Amino acid sequence: MKFLIIQTAFIGDVILATSVAEKLHQQFPDAQVDFLVRKGNEALLANHPFIKTVFVWDKKKGKIKNLLAITKQVRANKYDSVIDLHRFASSGFIAGFSGAKEKVGFDKNPLSFLFSKKIKHEIGTGIHEVQRNQLLIEHLTDKTFAKPKLYPTNTNFESVKKYKTNSYICLAPTSVWFTKQYPKEKWIELCDQFPSNLTIYLLGAPSDENACEEIKSKVLSQKSKDVINLAGKLNFLESAALMKDAEMNYVNDSAPMHMASAMNAKTTAIYCSTVPAFGFGPLSDDSKIVETKLTLDCRPCGLHGHKACPEGHFKCAFSIETSELLHDLS
Repeated sequence: MKFLIIQTAFIGDVILATSVAEKLHQQFPDAQVDFLVRKGNEALLANHPFIKTVFVWDKKKGKIKNLLAITKQVRANKYDSVIDLHRFASSGFIAGFSGAKEKVGFDKNPLSFLFSKKIKHEIGTGIHEVQRNQLLIEHLTDKTFAKPKLYPTNTNFESVKKYKTNSYICLAPTSVWFTKQYPKEKWIELCDQFPSNLTIYLLGAPSDENACEEIKSKVLSQKSKDVINLAGKLNFLESAALMKDAEMNYVNDSAPMHMASAMNAKTTAIYCSTVPAFGFGPLSDDSKIVETKLTLDCRPCGLHGHKACPEGHFKCAFSIETSELLHDLS
């Protein structure tokens, strides 16, 4: 059997999609499982133990030309089943013209008429995205829930070993969407209340370095408290390896939350403008969701968040009590 999983959306979406690979491998241990991602996300699957080939689609340069080229590559592989987790026409095109014996995807995809099997995708019902994804392969596997999983190598763990000499916590304070971000003032307030025996690591992409540096610069200095900005200094799997052993990982409703889930790492997920009912919550065994206790008519204001609070007050974030974030830390 040969399977191709397509997920050309964002980092968190790819991480959640790994649960489909987990289930396929469980059911068909000798099958070939390949993956197709957008350029920039391929490092998440580096050295994955049972994903054979990772196809990379460059969506930024020569988008259409590259789309046709990647579709040709996929078609040449003659898959038994192509599973399209993305709900946009581009991925639907790849799946629809893959030449696979079976083409499975969600009904929301504009090109779902090209699929041999399509599944209803519903948000807001409380079903997790991982469960929605696994509905696409339920006819091939079973209804047992499988978590997403990342596989940092020994080299990745060795690279972050120097950061694990003392007890530590990880903070991932940024997000692509402003209204998904816990405000920097609140992060600073939280850092000032952490126990002084903990080292604080700030995680993020190179583009997050300045935001993390601003938080670090405004945290009150304590002799036994270190705040270290690692934004842009660790790759995806090194970040995952560091998060695995943290006393706690503080994250927004964003990709680092899914990274923590994929490592079954301790997680405190902070929800501002979005809500857990959308189905993208933390999946770690030790996880907690923190959100405002206020009843706000404006919340949620959208599935993905906004560049600014539409109402101008951002109460969904500023009304969260810092004390609620300090559980299980001493």
